[in-house]
Amino acid sequence: MQQVVEDVGLYPPEAYAFIQQGLGFAVQRVHGKVKDPKASRHITGQDLCEGLRELALAQWGRLARTVLRRWNITSTLDFGRMVFALVDAGLMQKTDDDSIEDFRNVYDFRTAFEAEYQIPCKL
Repeated sequence: MQQVVEDVGLYPPEAYAFIQQGLGFAVQRVHGKVKDPKASRHITGQDLCEGLRELALAQWGRLARTVLRRWNITSTLDFGRMVFALVDAGLMQKTDDDSIEDFRNVYDFRTAFEAEYQIPCKL
């Protein structure tokens, strides 16, 4: 992982750890619990972006955009750049249909992390 961080040079190790954590979160969100270990658990770039958004909001609330910006992540395309760097390093897999373009403009960060966020409350 450290080699990927050094090769890309834009994002800190914590950002890549977040991507990997988000992958597990998004796979669980899309596919649920593992029923058949041989079944494909592939998700799209859009699915991953949505999972990363949900995870960031769950972890950091209204600070999510600030945390991501501190890691030089300002758009969903940044998620794609990190994913494809991990793919190139053999740390993630992709299908022939997957493209970095799948991550372009999935959502606007200001809207996704600020305008749509609601503080969860227990009644």
